[in-house]
Amino acid sequence: MFRISCLILLLFALHGCKIKQPEERKPQQIAFIADAHLGDIFGKFQDNNYQGIKNPMTGEYANIRTMNSQLHSTRIFNENYFAFIAALDDIAKRGIKQVALPGDFSDDGQPIHIRGLRKILNEYSKKYGISFFVTTGNHDAPKPFAQDAAKTDFLGKEGKEQIISSSKTILKTKENQLEPIITSDIKNGGYKETLNEMASFGFFPKKEYLYWETPFSSYSYDNYNFDQAVKESALEKRIYAVKNTNLFLPDASYLVEPTKGIWLLAIDANAYVPNEKLSGLPNNPNDFSGVSIGYNNVLIYKKHLIEWIKKVSAEAKQKGKILIAFSHYPMVDFNDNASAEMKNLFGSDKMQLSRVPSEEVAQVFADAGIQIHFGGHMHINDTGVRTSAKGNTLFNIQTPSLAAYKPAYKILTIHSNFDFEVETVVVGSVPKFSSLFPFYEKEYAHLQDIKSPNIWNKDILKTKDYEDFTQWHLKELVRLRFLPEDFPTAFLASFANLSGKDLLEINKNSSEIEKEVSASNLALQNFESWKGLDLIFDFYRLKNADELAAPEIGLNRLRQYEIVCKQLEKFSDEKMVLWAKIFLKTMNSQPSNHFKINLKNNTIERIKP
Repeated sequence: MFRISCLILLLFALHGCKIKQPEERKPQQIAFIADAHLGDIFGKFQDNNYQGIKNPMTGEYANIRTMNSQLHSTRIFNENYFAFIAALDDIAKRGIKQVALPGDFSDDGQPIHIRGLRKILNEYSKKYGISFFVTTGNHDAPKPFAQDAAKTDFLGKEGKEQIISSSKTILKTKENQLEPIITSDIKNGGYKETLNEMASFGFFPKKEYLYWETPFSSYSYDNYNFDQAVKESALEKRIYAVKNTNLFLPDASYLVEPTKGIWLLAIDANAYVPNEKLSGLPNNPNDFSGVSIGYNNVLIYKKHLIEWIKKVSAEAKQKGKILIAFSHYPMVDFNDNASAEMKNLFGSDKMQLSRVPSEEVAQVFADAGIQIHFGGHMHINDTGVRTSAKGNTLFNIQTPSLAAYKPAYKILTIHSNFDFEVETVVVGSVPKFSSLFPFYEKEYAHLQDIKSPNIWNKDILKTKDYEDFTQWHLKELVRLRFLPEDFPTAFLASFANLSGKDLLEINKNSSEIEKEVSASNLALQNFESWKGLDLIFDFYRLKNADELAAPEIGLNRLRQYEIVCKQLEKFSDEKMVLWAKIFLKTMNSQPSNHFKINLKNNTIERIKP
């Protein structure tokens, strides 16, 4: 009887203490759009009456870049405007209320483009109640301070190139060129200009945020005060000392709690490297190099971020907050661990290898407490996983660009404090994506008239949808830029025109080959239908889109590539061996399309369609 009484008293005591059971969390979703590179093609200059050129089909005026320039760039300049609208429409339709933009949201931080982006985001915020959170990329503030700039490749009348510049003094005149357009709206923005225009999208505190801080905040979560946050959010109070100089630069990093329990960590990983000789002038953009290298330079020039991230992640863990980090740059090797072979084959200055983060980056940020990080910059779909020597695991999720193949964005679904789902949404069908094609018809005719070498393939204007358009963009980019710039000439000459059958039989192991081909339910004639050049293009498709490219390439063709590369691995030519290893690693990657992450046991698993 005494024991029963004690149990009853214990139950009452527990009830009086109100012991809280773990709350059941409703799934919450955040969309990530990286590298939108939005150019406001219909924007108007504030200090010049130039409207662009008139579309012969629609009568609209537009300021667009040439198709030739698009097909020599890793990003599309014009049609991505329509893709961005289509992505936002899809997000709104799904009822997602939080959208993060991990940098390069603009072309180069030009006022005309930033104003256009701000207008679009405000419209979707007002109409659908979407909150946007942005962070800086190398194209949003090419230098820390604004500077004069010019683009020589806008499309002008009669299909000719049109120069648009912020200053006459930086121009080099040529014969037969169109009269340059001068407008300050084409300046490259710096931190002050870009952050002030984009102030409503995370860079500064808002009353509706449950919490907001920077690496320089003096307050804590427990004594948070909105008015104090506003005072400390001024850009002049968010500066750090540049190593080995007496200079100070702004840092736009912030932490925000937009909804209860979710902490979004926006890391400004722009690390501007000072020149050896400095001008001594205040706010001189020419005292610094660009920031495309990313986290390798963060470790040198922005160490204050590492200590701040350690503090934030420890506090998130202590308070039971879910911490999701995003920044412009990858934290993990994005080449499926093939970077060493790529350096040996192509050279360390090719294939954007200078942008590959060192292993130290992954170790440092894993140990700082980052578990899930969404990056951009590379315009690729990829997932990288690293576990540090101390046993901390970092999942780096590379978000594709809407301005490249394959155009897509990511959706993170938070099921619990440990269970996460990531889905990649391809933006394939885009209204009005071909509405600019009449402009390109004029450009093509002009290039024919002047007998331009290496003219682009007009078949790109026959594409059926935006997804197909980006694939054509990649195909022409490979032909016009990557092959001549990245591939060793001798290797390309010996490889490109060999058939799959030639490559398969390169070791002359006929019995072994027949056995493997037969085991894969293939025939030798299957290998005669393609050449080395096709394998190279499909390498780029896999490199850019990862799993998303597999259905287009086809499982049979991928199996053929695998068999061929295994033969090439045994060949006597070192370059062929390297190429085979690179391709095989690119084929065998972490889940990147639709997958789930469990932070309790640090696992990643594909979700099958």
